[in-house]
Amino acid sequence: MKYIGAHVSIEGGVSNAPLKAHAIGAKAFALFTGNASRWVTKPIPEEEAERFRRHCEDFGFSADVILPHDSFLINLGSPDKKKLAMSRKAFLEEFQRCELLGLKLLNFHPGSHLNEISEEECLDLIAESINMTLDKTSGVTAVIETTAGQGSNLGFDFAHVAHIIDKVEDRSRVGVCVDTCHTYSAGYDLRSEEGYQETWRQFDEIIGAHYLRALHLNDDKREMGSRIDRHESIGHGTLGEDFFRRLVNDPRFDNMPLILETPDEAIWPEEIKWLYSQVRS
Repeated sequence: MKYIGAHVSIEGGVSNAPLKAHAIGAKAFALFTGNASRWVTKPIPEEEAERFRRHCEDFGFSADVILPHDSFLINLGSPDKKKLAMSRKAFLEEFQRCELLGLKLLNFHPGSHLNEISEEECLDLIAESINMTLDKTSGVTAVIETTAGQGSNLGFDFAHVAHIIDKVEDRSRVGVCVDTCHTYSAGYDLRSEEGYQETWRQFDEIIGAHYLRALHLNDDKREMGSRIDRHESIGHGTLGEDFFRRLVNDPRFDNMPLILETPDEAIWPEEIKWLYSQVRS
């Protein structure tokens, strides 16, 4: 079964996220559990966490199809010791909020070397950061998101992700989220039938299909290999409708969160409805 949704707002409290997801016809959703643009976020009161868990149960959202995203400020591979320490502290707090909310996944961008250290050094720091956090938490899986490779961001090459996973000590608690826009912009041909099959063959060979935990469903404003991260609405970008038809009928992506991060929130209900309408029974 396909679980399609979107990254919804937590305005008014985190407990509102399941209501907003239900209102747009979603069967899965993503959210920030705190302020995505600040280093410090207010703790979630226990009563608010209880409302969140109750609303998830009321609307049929299991923790398996909820994909929280960490703060945009976090860089787990930062060459700056102070920023690295701040990132690791914030990342641990993200995990702890997931624990409180009863969530099982935390999606994050791996990190950036900022042209100050080598790619390998940065990837090793990211893996070390993950290990430190997993040692202090339980029940939450670290879900590495593929990137477009803009600037000095790592994670655009499947080999980067494999390198990180190889150095994670508890591999039962690490996974991957493939962002369709990012991966196409990184140079993987998801658009053609042949390229689509080859991309997933490479994913399995280099990373391992069993590590896939989620997808971000985004069309792309730019061409393949642009290394620029610009999301577009479904069917209005360079990936096109045929790609999304192929994806929603691919059994490899059953029973995991498939999350829209497309730019026009007003049409999320239409996009979700259209995607479900393309699933062949």
